[in-house]
Amino acid sequence: MSRDALVVGINSYDRLRSLNAPAADAEAIAQILEKYGEFKVTRLPAVKDKENETIRIGKQTKVSLTQLKKAIAQLFKPKGNPPDTALLYFSGHGLREEQGVEEGFLATSEVNPEAGNWGLSLQWLRRLLQESEVRQQIIILDCCYSGEVLNFAEADPGDRGKGRDRCFIAASRDFELAYEDINSQNSVLTAALIKGLEPKQDRWISNYTLVDFLNQTHHPFPQRPIFANSGEAINLTRQWNTSPTNSTVQESAICPYKGLSYFDCTEEDAKFFYGRTALTDELLDKVRSGNFLAVLGASGSGKSSVVRAGLLYQLKLGRRLSGSETWQFKIF
Repeated sequence: MSRDALVVGINSYDRLRSLNAPAADAEAIAQILEKYGEFKVTRLPAVKDKENETIRIGKQTKVSLTQLKKAIAQLFKPKGNPPDTALLYFSGHGLREEQGVEEGFLATSEVNPEAGNWGLSLQWLRRLLQESEVRQQIIILDCCYSGEVLNFAEADPGDRGKGRDRCFIAASRDFELAYEDINSQNSVLTAALIKGLEPKQDRWISNYTLVDFLNQTHHPFPQRPIFANSGEAINLTRQWNTSPTNSTVQESAICPYKGLSYFDCTEEDAKFFYGRTALTDELLDKVRSGNFLAVLGASGSGKSSVVRAGLLYQLKLGRRLSGSETWQFKIF
């Protein structure tokens, strides 16, 4: 399986305030992805370390709009065969234009909002993701106003018939700033990401387990990170300390067939509930955009199972819809 990552950290800007954390953020993420994730990582901006002849993120090097756009296009829509998994990480300034139609941007070094130069449009990125043939797509934005920068309803276009698995993580809501961690050289979100991505056991950390970790790390956040997952789990990092155990015999003794009973919203039932991922994602999209949802179908078609083991189980986990783990549920 081919796994590509583009890791961007921009410290230097011509007209905006220079930053301290993005280059360190991006380099830390790049090293984790290379060491534990089997990713082929492209750094931007990339400089050569003269001491050990390695490539690292440049702390003072600028990044132009043309460079960023070309690199992202190469990641998600290369001229050759696309990778199976593509990850974009961005740390730097995020901007939002509020005149007329609101629009989010990733700020490149030469941006000049007063002259109408805002950087890379997220509408362009959304269209690129829609057209991309990459099956597993991860977008992580550690920048101000990133909740606006990644409008999940638009960024996840719902074309799951193509077998897309997607993960979006943004540092803050659309009206919030993103902060640096006063106790480290990293930003607040990336400091948590580093801890969440570094594997402690011989098993994969996925986009779902990473979001679980971020959900449990509320205290250090002066802003609220938001996220959206759709499709199957995407493996991110791992560390094999021991040989994988073979649990085939133990699991084969469990019969997952429920007969005429429904799958309930428990971990045990959800573990054996397969084949309704696309429908569960569609129901989650409906809940994300409205406060009423009716599920209709013929008797025995699986309505109760997909609502309980699919929709309600995911809402209780809080992995796919930010804050849903705090909702109150009544099941009749």
